[in-house]
Amino acid sequence: MIQNHMFNPVQLANRAVSATQETASATPNEAMQGFGQYLQDALQGVSDMEKTADQTGKQFMLGQASVDQVMITSEQALLGLQLTSQVRNKVIEAYQEIMRTQL
Repeated sequence: MIQNHMFNPVQLANRAVSATQETASATPNEAMQGFGQYLQDALQGVSDMEKTADQTGKQFMLGQASVDQVMITSEQALLGLQLTSQVRNKVIEAYQEIMRTQL
């Protein structure tokens, strides 16, 4: 049976908001560790989606999965990867903007 790793951007955003609220009174080091853990969890989720898509493709070749299942898991993995790439781009843009800021 295929594991269903649904990519839910709303749930991801809610986790980000709650993590931000929890770290509002935290020290900068604690906040950075919390944000790092959040990013690590998000990347693990994308990795899991890619593994699920690969597994579904293999099951399809054995006749244990339908084309629909293969397409759905592949699209979920693709969207997760695209979102991760866009977040990375925004983080790099923010870093570059900070580096251009004159004190």
